[in-house]
Amino acid sequence: MTAITIDQNLISQTKEAILEAGKIIIRNWDKPGQIRHKGRIDLVTDTDLAVEDKLKSSLKDILPQATFLAEESANQTKPGNLTWIIDPLDGTTNFAHRIPFVAISVALWAENSVLMGFVHLPILEEMFWAAHNKGAFLKDQKISVSTTSELEQSLVATGFPYSVREDIDEIMDYLKKVLVRSRGVRRPGSAAIDLAYVACGRYDAFYELNLKPWDTAAGLLLVQEAGGKVSTFSGKPYTPGNRQILATNGYVHQAMIDILNFRSCES
Repeated sequence: MTAITIDQNLISQTKEAILEAGKIIIRNWDKPGQIRHKGRIDLVTDTDLAVEDKLKSSLKDILPQATFLAEESANQTKPGNLTWIIDPLDGTTNFAHRIPFVAISVALWAENSVLMGFVHLPILEEMFWAAHNKGAFLKDQKISVSTTSELEQSLVATGFPYSVREDIDEIMDYLKKVLVRSRGVRRPGSAAIDLAYVACGRYDAFYELNLKPWDTAAGLLLVQEAGGKVSTFSGKPYTPGNRQILATNGYVHQAMIDILNFRSCES
């Protein structure tokens, strides 16, 4: 068993480490950077790497016994017993195009659950954070999910995975179902931000395919601690790394499940 106490000191130290790492993104915002392709449309910049290195160094000082599962250095997707799960720059494509929807996502995983989660938007100067059984916050103000109860009045977020070419029919099928039954669909390009926005009530729901643990671990706890619900599209419990994620305010969760699983007469 991994004994870890989530107290205000640990929370404050982690927040400070993330804020310091975020300064790298701010400093590099208007500078030309080295952009490389990890995949056909999957980018990595020198800023991603610098932020990850900074976080790993700082977080190692805070919890020397913890391991790391970080996007730019991971060779697998399974966290250990006590693991920092890190996305140093969620929204790299946005960063490369100077679109401010970029975030640092950091979660502390232990005993098969997320104990702390942080989503920091350095350009927009917002820090979302949550701790197990302690609530969810934007800066120091407690946040909660929306109370929208009708899907037709709901604003829904989604994302398009890097496997879009291979999964285009499935992606468009889900998009068509949600788009015609909701108030609208948004696609900012950062799953960590999407989950944080569900947690604070800006969105009523979010769904996506093929996300990695570092995309969702922090946001998962944010939504749960803000009073929302997270599952797969079928309603089964979500674990970071599952192919499907559905996060809602809870009130429209079943309606989203029904829509995502609807089969028309033509199908």
